[in-house]
Parts: sequence; structure tokens; C-alpha cells
Amino acid sequence: MTSDTTQTEPVAAETVAAETEAVRDLITRARVVLWDFDGPICRLFAGHAADKVADDLVDWLEGRGLHGLLTDEERRSLDPHIVLRALDRRHPGSDLVDELEERLTQEELRATISAMPTPYADPLIRTWKAVGRRLAIATNNSPQVVRTYLESRDLTSCFAPHIYGRTQQLNHLKPDPHCLNRALNAMGSAPSDALMIGDTPSDLYAAKAAGVPFLGYARNERKEKLLRDAGATVTVSSLEPVLRMTRAQA
Repeated sequence: MTSDTTQTEPVAAETVAAETEAVRDLITRARVVLWDFDGPICRLFAGHAADKVADDLVDWLEGRGLHGLLTDEERRSLDPHIVLRALDRRHPGSDLVDELEERLTQEELRATISAMPTPYADPLIRTWKAVGRRLAIATNNSPQVVRTYLESRDLTSCFAPHIYGRTQQLNHLKPDPHCLNRALNAMGSAPSDALMIGDTPSDLYAAKAAGVPFLGYARNERKEKLLRDAGATVTVSSLEPVLRMTRAQA
């Protein structure tokens, strides 16, 4: 009789091998790599909590007597982008939205001081650049914030000028594919020749809408479950194997 452990070990090994091959296939075919910023490149709010920023934005609105603009769920949100998008849906293009967006940008800029680089992201970016891959950033964060962080890591030349972030047209935030399409158009790339690296369902949905293959970065089990539940089929918990495969192909 074969034990359950003995039976499951080959299955687990086959699963790992299949997932590894799926990652290798994605990075082998990619000629252009589109990165989300907060998550795959760094933890922007590592020392400047995003939930506190969201609370501050809510408090700022409520301090102006605008409590009723947000639902209870939106007020409890841990994501400042949810607060910003909620306001924009109700008052698109208003001065109020512009002021709230500027407040969020300033909070993001403060967060860059204590942002934590994602392990292996810096060397992976430089390696991809060195082997001729073209890189762009497609993010819901302010492009000013992205440039500030990249300059601090001496990574600007790896991406410039292809940094596509939040504009005043907030309906273009992911999951809308607008920033991905901007990157693809500017770089003259077909969607099938690109790869999107993201860590949220909105990144996945934007990639699907743009027709771009997707690699999910999930730094913990919660992130992986969110991505898998949204339909992601290929994820990694670390960028280390991606870096290793990229170096092996160089």
C-alpha cells in the first residue's frame, strides 16, 4: 500500500515543474515588460501606511461637510485610490477631485522616503534592461512619485520615458487598460509581445483588457488568493526565480 504522502509528492513536484515552465515561457516570449509600481517594484507605503492615508482623505472630505459623498464601505476602505475614484464618479472633473488627487500625490511623495524595494526587483530590472528588454511602468500612482522613487534607486534610465501613471482622468485608472495601452502604443509593441507584472486583481483585469500576458506577484498568501480568485493562472511569491531564469537566458 502506498501512503498518501508518497502519492502526493510526485503530484506536488509536477505542479511546481509546470508552474516553473509557465513562468519561463512568459518571460521568454516577452520583448516588452510592463510593471505595476507599488508592489512589484517597491512597497510604497511600507513606512507610511496606505490605510492611514485613506482615512486622512476621508477625514478631509468629512471636514468639509461631505460625509454623504461616500458609502460606508468606501469610508472603511484601506485603499486611497478607492476613495479618490468614488469621489470622481460623483463629481468627475471637479476642483474637489483635483484637490483630493493632489493631496494623495503629496502623501505618496512622502511615502517614497520610507518605501521598501521589493526583493530582487532592482537586479531584475537592470538585467532585463541589459539583455535588451524594453521596460515601462503602468500604475495608478502618480508618475511624479514613480520618478522620485526610481531616481533614488538609480533606475530612471531603465524606464524613461515610459512611465505611465495617474492623470486627472481618473476613470482611466486600472482596471481600465488605458495606461497599458499608452505604454504599448508609445513603444510600438503588440500586446502579445509584452508581459505585465502586477500584484492586484485590477492589474490582471487591465492586462486582460489590453490583451497582455500577465505574471502575478504575490508576496503573501492573501495576495495570491486574491489573484487566483480573480483568474490569474501564473503567479510567483518572489522575483528571485524570474531573475534566475532571465540570467540563464542571457
